[in-house]
Amino acid sequence: MLAAVVCFSGMDAGMKLLSAHYPVLQVTLLRGAASLPFVLVWVLLTAGPRSILPVRWPLHLLRGVLGIAMIGCFVYALQDLPLSTAYTIYFVAPLLVAALSVPLLGERVGPRRWTAIGIGLVGVIVVLRPGVDGLISFPGLMVLLAATAYAIAAVTVSLLTRTDTPQSMVVWFLALMALGAGLLAIPGWVPLRAEHGWLIAGMGLAGALGQIALTQAFLRGEASMIAPLEYTGLVWVIGWDWLLWRTLPDGWTWTGAAIIVASGLYLLRRERVRQVEHARQIDHP
Repeated sequence: MLAAVVCFSGMDAGMKLLSAHYPVLQVTLLRGAASLPFVLVWVLLTAGPRSILPVRWPLHLLRGVLGIAMIGCFVYALQDLPLSTAYTIYFVAPLLVAALSVPLLGERVGPRRWTAIGIGLVGVIVVLRPGVDGLISFPGLMVLLAATAYAIAAVTVSLLTRTDTPQSMVVWFLALMALGAGLLAIPGWVPLRAEHGWLIAGMGLAGALGQIALTQAFLRGEASMIAPLEYTGLVWVIGWDWLLWRTLPDGWTWTGAAIIVASGLYLLRRERVRQVEHARQIDHP
């Protein structure tokens, strides 16, 4: 999981660098298309071609649309926000997943977890700082939209895992996202520059390695134990911000990050407690 976090932070740094030269949808296309060949090699060498055959096409198409919205909004925000600020707001995604599981999956969320979700959203408000100069940060709202798209996509994953393989979900997510973003990017297409070839390839490789590492992490360990390690991404993006753009988070971002991360960790702890209690009920009816 730590390796996945490092890879994804490098991929996001690559997207931020590319967003200074290419339109948002074109960067979204490059994000999906650059990782796809590496992922296909991994799939063919491990699970075989039959593993990518999709079963529930409508859900795959929905994930592709959500992927375009997620990456597109995130890349748009990266044009103006430091990586660390964008990551801080994006950390609200697990809280949104828990909230959306109620209407979309029919799951029950108790009052303690609702409180954690509410406190996490307060952390987002701290980072966005509405009222400062009379404005709310529009790039910050775009990250929030990206996190919402991610949360909905995460809920669809729980539905797809009942019929489709993880390989098919990864491959078709990247393929459909690249295809859709590519078609939308045609009117404003900017010719690719040769000097960016290494950056595009590196972004694709980092994204593919991150996906492989993430898959292995959840295959080998419990989700409730692994998921908190995702918050270590903030350390890496602060490093990228300083190394590439000589910027560091301000005090409000640190404060908001602390609130959001604490809420997320509490939510994960409550989920673990709930699973233990459920197991006890099954063992001792």
